[in-house]
Amino acid sequence: MSEEILINVTPRETRVGIVENGMLQEVHVERASRRGYVGNIYKGRVQRVMPGMQAVFVDIGLDRAAFLHASDIIRPAIPGGEGDGGGNGSVPSISELVHEGQEIVVQVVKDPISTKGARLSTHLSIPSRYLVLLPHARTLGISARIEDEAERQRLKDVLAPLLGENPLGYIVRTNAEGQSAESLAFDVTYLGKVWRVVQENIARAKVGERVYEELSLPLRCLRDSLNETIEKVRVDSRETFEKVVKFVHKFMPSLDDRVEHYDGERPIFDLYGAEDEIQRALRKEVPLKSGGYLIVDQTEAMTTIDVNTGGYLGTRNLEETVYRTNLEAAQAAARQLRLRNLGGIIIIDFIDMTDEEHKRQVLRTLEKGLSRDHAKTTVYPMSALGLVEMTRKRTTESLERQLCEPCPACSGRGTVKTAETVTYEIFREITRAVRQFSAAKLLVMASPSVVNRILEEESSAVAELEEFISKSIRFQAEEHYSQEQFDVVLL
Repeated sequence: MSEEILINVTPRETRVGIVENGMLQEVHVERASRRGYVGNIYKGRVQRVMPGMQAVFVDIGLDRAAFLHASDIIRPAIPGGEGDGGGNGSVPSISELVHEGQEIVVQVVKDPISTKGARLSTHLSIPSRYLVLLPHARTLGISARIEDEAERQRLKDVLAPLLGENPLGYIVRTNAEGQSAESLAFDVTYLGKVWRVVQENIARAKVGERVYEELSLPLRCLRDSLNETIEKVRVDSRETFEKVVKFVHKFMPSLDDRVEHYDGERPIFDLYGAEDEIQRALRKEVPLKSGGYLIVDQTEAMTTIDVNTGGYLGTRNLEETVYRTNLEAAQAAARQLRLRNLGGIIIIDFIDMTDEEHKRQVLRTLEKGLSRDHAKTTVYPMSALGLVEMTRKRTTESLERQLCEPCPACSGRGTVKTAETVTYEIFREITRAVRQFSAAKLLVMASPSVVNRILEEESSAVAELEEFISKSIRFQAEEHYSQEQFDVVLL
């Protein structure tokens, strides 16, 4: 599988695309006006304790207070007990853990999304290329994605002497698989230095100040995604290219030759049709090669993906047609989740199948498609109705929420009232207005589509209304009015 990373930099926006086999699989956007906060560490102050929610709101200097749940707070060790909470493992009352006005060091684990503030944790973690530092946990964990038992043991054997009496904890990332002792030792040293700087920053920081900042988007994506399978990293900004070269040379010197400055005439995101793919990812309908299609609907509570056969008639019988469509839909759905960065609860409505083996194959295809996804996903068995429930970890807004806003005409409903509906609303409003206020005549201002309909199709109804209220009505088309907008003015 050939992979490339495309980095597009403009003065106010940076975009990173991950391309696999010539197709855009992931796109990340970071704008100067609102950089993400995930991974940043702040010194905060508890603003409000909510015993009923077992949570507190913390001021960390952002527009909205951030949310910290009791389960995300480090519990003080109990003498003679085990772990960091001891006892029976239950979470103590939030009032026992923190109090109003208390200063607290927290890390953002989820960006502010929609009307919700950022989600916080006091379980700090600082990632490097191959390791994640856990300053408050004395443990050594290995990523579950490293499945080879011999390799897991080798990593433990390599790291044990490096950590020695080190009181800090570490998680070995998937990227560490097959890496040398020298590479891992470099990361241990690097993380030790970073943590010392963070401790110094914490000691002198005021409430609301950031004490550790996560890497910028290009460097973050390279840290998490650059490996031997990536053939090229193309950067279209000379300044960012130089930063990337320094970063790669410091942390991944063996991959120095993979980074190149792109100075082609075509915009970098026009390569492999990445720009067109982003535009298509903002639409609800996703066409399938077979003639079927998906409908992706993102709501506040969950995302639903509906599978339809469309124009695909198949070659054998209905069951085979449905099976082939569902197999293709499973691959497409896995890609769309990554591309659109959809998170939370996701329901995929596959077309009903009667063959149990077909159901298993479709589910396996979906899981295989999700195996390359960096976000944690959990897929549950297919229900009797052909629904697959799954979750995908959400840390940032989806692509649609980042690039779009609710339609001003329909306020995000996705539909607008018909001209006929608005016409009858205007007639009711006229009747209501003349009963409340006295006026010689009335002026109605509305969108051209509504005014045209009233003057052409409802002219007799207008004449009857004028006779009923004993007043003349004049209609005026306003180009800037949406179809639902109108004003009744008494003259």
